[in-house]
Amino acid sequence: MMQANSDASFHKHSLLNVMNRFLAAANNMDETIMVPSLLRDVPLDGQEGDTSMNSNRELSFPSKQRDMYEHYLLLKSIKNEMEWGLLKRDLGGGTSFLEMAVKQEEQQVPDGPEEDNSDLESQFHFHLRGLFGVLSKLTDQADNLTNRYKREIGGGSLLR
Repeated sequence: MMQANSDASFHKHSLLNVMNRFLAAANNMDETIMVPSLLRDVPLDGQEGDTSMNSNRELSFPSKQRDMYEHYLLLKSIKNEMEWGLLKRDLGGGTSFLEMAVKQEEQQVPDGPEEDNSDLESQFHFHLRGLFGVLSKLTDQADNLTNRYKREIGGGSLLR
């Protein structure tokens, strides 16, 4: 049986490292933002009504979160689901983002018996790449939200 060493340094590109970076950024965000309600009605950076090209020449779509407060709640919810898993949501009776994604994936995958195990390695790599990408973006978003909160509070523009 493999034992996890809490003092072990994870490889720079490991899934555990990427997960820990997101959790650390989300914890920092949560500790920094002392009054989350100040984020209400503050638009996200670069929020636009239609699709646009970002600085990396990638197509970006408008966020479903209308303001920084909703974005803060989303990041905090994802962090909690990563730490507690789906069990916490099962007890609460609500549907989590992870559960919705799993259900959507199940609906898209054919139910044939040969489909279940035909190419598990490529499925694993596909989802692993996606997880790395999503966690990296979530980490950047948590860091950006924290930095913007510090900048806005420092200037007092969030205070009414």
